[in-house]
Amino acid sequence: MLEGVVNVLKPPGMSSSDVVTDIRHIFNMKRVGHTGTLDPGAAGVLPICIGRATRLFDYLVDKEKEYIGEITFGIATDTQDSYGAPEGRSDAVVTGEMLMEALPKFTGPQKQTAPLYSALSVDGKKMYKLARQGVEVERKVRDINVPELSFISQTGCNRYLVKIVCSKGTYVRTLCHDIGGSMGVPAHMSFLLRTRSGAFDLDGSFTIDELKELKEKGELYKAVIPMEQALMHIGEARMALNKKGERFLTHGAEVVCPGIEELPKDTPLRAYCNGKFLGIAKSNGEAVHICTFLGQEEE
Repeated sequence: MLEGVVNVLKPPGMSSSDVVTDIRHIFNMKRVGHTGTLDPGAAGVLPICIGRATRLFDYLVDKEKEYIGEITFGIATDTQDSYGAPEGRSDAVVTGEMLMEALPKFTGPQKQTAPLYSALSVDGKKMYKLARQGVEVERKVRDINVPELSFISQTGCNRYLVKIVCSKGTYVRTLCHDIGGSMGVPAHMSFLLRTRSGAFDLDGSFTIDELKELKEKGELYKAVIPMEQALMHIGEARMALNKKGERFLTHGAEVVCPGIEELPKDTPLRAYCNGKFLGIAKSNGEAVHICTFLGQEEE
């Protein structure tokens, strides 16, 4: 049975849930989940976990994201992207120099007000559903970080491509809208491509059609990143134990072994026992325990 992470290249017009449904059919697996939604109108990298890899969600979802987005000035929309209804217009012309001068103001740690049309929940209901019903709700303000926001090129009159590197939970369409607002010009996001999600990038991604072709050839395994490899961004804990100690460890008990004092406390680590990958462990400074077991179940 194939288990691991599939780096899917999502096309525009397809929801993240649609991708999960297709992956279930292609791999004939029920346990499938994505590591964070990508707006239906956006394209790009969407890591999908299959099998026991669905347990890795918490270790993959918080990673940094990278995008190429297009800002169109002169029109604002209610959804802050090109799929919404216009709600503000201006004949003002924004030059590349003006945009480059504005971008540094939106770089680094900052507060961002989530858009009304978002998947965030209020009292158990999605904000975008409430917005469609005309229900007014208090918009959530969240802490985000944008380590990089840089000018790429001009694509047309009042249209510019920018590169965005940001933290989990950043709404790029809101960023585009707010950049326009800081310049006194209505703006919206007219294009978005996610080029990287954590360690997963475009070079290692597969379209749904490519996955179907691999399935026909009996080569689906080529698209699956093993669980151990998907966790290479975190540290490791290597332990040498006797059979009794290894059995205790694999059943969730805390064990003591040499080198514990060198491990970071309360930090997820790839766990190895006698050379075998077992999953994710944490140390409290005195003992180690497996918090997410990914090894082979005993017969």
